[in-house]
Amino acid sequence: MHSVFLCCSFSTSNLFFLFILNFCFAGRLTRCVRCPVAYHATDTCMAAGSVILANNSFLCPNHFTPRKGCRNHEHVNVSWCFVCSEGGSLLCCESCPAAFHRECLNIEMPEGSWFCNDCRAGKKPHYKEVVWVKVGRYRWWPAEVSHPKNIPVNIQRMKHDIGEFPVHFFGSNDYLWTYQARVFPYMEGDASSKDKMGKGVDPVYKKALQEAALRFKELQTEKEMKQLQEDKRNDKKPPPYRHIKVNKVVGKVQIFTADLSEIPRCNCKVTDETPCGQDSECINRMLLYECHPQVCPAGERCQNQCFTKRQYPEVEIFRTVARGWGLRCKTDIKKGEFVNEYVGEMIDEEECRARIKHAQEHDISNFYMLTLDKDRIIDAGPKGNHSRFMNHSCQPNCETQKWTVNGDTRVGLFALVDIAAGTELTFNYNLECLGNGKTVCKCGSPNCSGFLGVRPKNQPSSSEDKGRKLKKKTNIKRRSKSEVTKEREDECFSCGDGGQIVSCKKPGCPKVYHADCLNLTKRPAGRWECPWHQCDVCGKEAASFCEMCPNSFCKEHREGMLFISKLDGRLSCCEHDPCGPDPLEPGEIREYVPDSGAWKTMLHSQV
Repeated sequence: MHSVFLCCSFSTSNLFFLFILNFCFAGRLTRCVRCPVAYHATDTCMAAGSVILANNSFLCPNHFTPRKGCRNHEHVNVSWCFVCSEGGSLLCCESCPAAFHRECLNIEMPEGSWFCNDCRAGKKPHYKEVVWVKVGRYRWWPAEVSHPKNIPVNIQRMKHDIGEFPVHFFGSNDYLWTYQARVFPYMEGDASSKDKMGKGVDPVYKKALQEAALRFKELQTEKEMKQLQEDKRNDKKPPPYRHIKVNKVVGKVQIFTADLSEIPRCNCKVTDETPCGQDSECINRMLLYECHPQVCPAGERCQNQCFTKRQYPEVEIFRTVARGWGLRCKTDIKKGEFVNEYVGEMIDEEECRARIKHAQEHDISNFYMLTLDKDRIIDAGPKGNHSRFMNHSCQPNCETQKWTVNGDTRVGLFALVDIAAGTELTFNYNLECLGNGKTVCKCGSPNCSGFLGVRPKNQPSSSEDKGRKLKKKTNIKRRSKSEVTKEREDECFSCGDGGQIVSCKKPGCPKVYHADCLNLTKRPAGRWECPWHQCDVCGKEAASFCEMCPNSFCKEHREGMLFISKLDGRLSCCEHDPCGPDPLEPGEIREYVPDSGAWKTMLHSQV
């Protein structure tokens, strides 16, 4: 059940009409006597801090007036961004403690008062919610919003105003009356963060974090079971969308079609046991090309035409306990088998940005966008097929693969493991964080990262990953015992100076930079990775790194680009050692020749 918030810009007649409409279709409502705000008359929907006047009227928390001189009535904002969790120059909400980097929200600097998306949507704290509370100069402390009728009598008699509500602190079992501007919602995983559970944490605070995590999980389970029961009772169906079988073009986006002469021909034969099948040596399948029925020598027996023939296993949409709607298979699926194609409206980057902005402004949290290539994105929100219902998992049983079908790129979902009938189908979204903050991951897998867009913990290691770990261990052994690795360095990796810096979000990378040194016009938002991780030549993932600057190279381009510096023994590019990879012999000098664009080595006597 959701609270109803009626905007003040409506006329009186419209307000009355909306109030009657909601009353008829959503059950009994109670309304504020001072403004056009209405809630269902239950503790679940009623905003905390509301003062009940009668059966059908109340005073809402919007009419709170802070008392002068009362420290706990002062509005306070957090000192970190709700999106990237870092400090700096922040845009602060004037109604709640939320704060953001303007760049993380991708908005221009607003004029006058500014309110976050949640406050603009009328969201308020509710009873039986776990929140973070600020009391005086104490750190943010976890507590549960209590109903006034369920607290001790002496706490009920304490002085409080319209809009204030009692909170029960975990760990200390104290009570306090507070209001919206000094609390913000607790999220799953908050209590396990390193900065809260580090060394030297007060035992009472540590106990509070443990109790808050348990209570939060208990309340979430209770809420999810109620929602599931209500959906089953009401025979609730998924939100409406238009079912399509192939991608639909929007605007100037193009779908490419190849000439038959351009489509690759495999070496399979019609007499093969499983021509072009999953266990065959079909060169097209290996290169993620789908065979064309008029070109493939296997003809009608070809088993590499799953996209064209839509050879999907039977699936069904179902209601999950904690993650909305999901998709599960009705038959067994073998590892590597084609599960479905991800289809939707094919849009360009400009249209994608417009849709994301619209979603943020209207507090829409469900996204169905998947990048096809540089200039095209698939949005399965308004139109799509069953694949749009597949949920995210940090340990998925399916993966996305980009195939070339009849000259164009298509996205398919393939099984990573053998999947038994009745199992939910999932894949890793690998998405960036959007909106007012991180999106909590509820996949429940053992390696869950806690948030969407954050790399899962303890990922299964491939041979390449093992090689990287081995190389990393070797590099660690070379360091002196006195050298300590910092989580974040203090100086710009490009120029070596301190000041206003931005940090790389790639796990394990401590590098920080000035925005100017990277030629950035604004602070990077989301999961930004520094240039140290991309090849300077082609932009692919780097495999070898200069230890003294952001220069790095992939396996293909690293030959001759890095060497052990003769000055300090570190892996270096030629920018940091005048001797370069070839040290000078006694009596030699090195001179730059502009015409040839190279260095010339000669004996001192030749000069």
